[in-house]
Amino acid sequence: MNQQLSKLPASQTTIFTRMSNLAHEHQAINLSQGFPDFPVDPQLIELVSNAMKAGKNQYSPMAGLIQLRERITEKTATAYGYTYHPETEITITSGATQAIFSCIAAFIHPQDEVIIFEPAYDCYEPSITLFGGKTIPIQLSYPNYTIDWKMVANSVTPKTRMIIINTPHNPSGTVWSPEDMVQLEKLVADTNILILSDEVYEHIIFDNIAHQSVARYPNLASRSFIVGSFGKTFHVTGWKTGYCLAPSELMKEFRKVHQYNVFSGNHPVQEAIARYLENPSHYLSLPHFYQQKRDLFLSLLEGSSFKMNPTSGTYFQLLDYTAITEEGDVGFAERLTKEHKIASIPISVFNTSKQDDKVLRFCFAKTDDTLKRAAEILQTI
Repeated sequence: MNQQLSKLPASQTTIFTRMSNLAHEHQAINLSQGFPDFPVDPQLIELVSNAMKAGKNQYSPMAGLIQLRERITEKTATAYGYTYHPETEITITSGATQAIFSCIAAFIHPQDEVIIFEPAYDCYEPSITLFGGKTIPIQLSYPNYTIDWKMVANSVTPKTRMIIINTPHNPSGTVWSPEDMVQLEKLVADTNILILSDEVYEHIIFDNIAHQSVARYPNLASRSFIVGSFGKTFHVTGWKTGYCLAPSELMKEFRKVHQYNVFSGNHPVQEAIARYLENPSHYLSLPHFYQQKRDLFLSLLEGSSFKMNPTSGTYFQLLDYTAITEEGDVGFAERLTKEHKIASIPISVFNTSKQDDKVLRFCFAKTDDTLKRAAEILQTI
């Protein structure tokens, strides 16, 4: 195709697909793409099956099943003290990525600037580009990936339309602090800047750290979209069911895009999740569940040549390999997959500058047996 016809001429197959394909080709343990390899709760499977048998197989309402939206209202109010109206301020989406895309599509005009923090999840920049916006990357520095708020302030211009935040942060696993949220609140005060808050890992957070949702901060919530993921929360990434929260005047514009994009999400899955959410322990238990896996993985790697700072959130752990080789992270990740049969994700691909800090991302949302087999390999490198 003539590159002049493409709206994304620089876009390639995602690193997640590339590394998963490579893992499959070389029969490697796949700790690259972020999906669990353990079973889904049989109760949740039964609830979906029952919904299908009960005839819940046609279109759900455009905004999503009202019972599910009501459960989200209750969950958010209990966790963060902010109440979203289930009729006008919550929409169920076909996964978090669709919600992020729809937010950007609804509000980004040509020449609008959108600030993102890099390394950044890879769907942000292409979506901004598709609608004529300009991505303004703020580089976070390894190993702590903290935010230089002076740099952010200096990047704000009259063209700044949106700031995309992500906490807990993929791929680094860092978590925003209350001080970060206050700094963001001060930065956007007296502006028309919108916030898109990617909070898909809100329940996967460790060491008794409290998730800093924008819903905790009314002055931020009034200008923000929150994106959540049931796929991440309930270990069902293939169900592609997420949600978006926003004040009614913003949600009205969001739904204009949503209704002509996917219109509605999976009906029986929504029925099942609405019932499943009636027991909050299904998500409140996640920090303990995943911290056990994080701690097991790190303990198994003690004495290896990798350096590691325990991740604070998500189910990803970064490993620094500077004591092993000076190879670039993409090349090293590919060699690990081909020669050592273990797949990971290089971090430089999430930086516009391709900054390479010689770290790889490993997913520990796996069975203990998988983690043990992976650690045995990594101990030999």
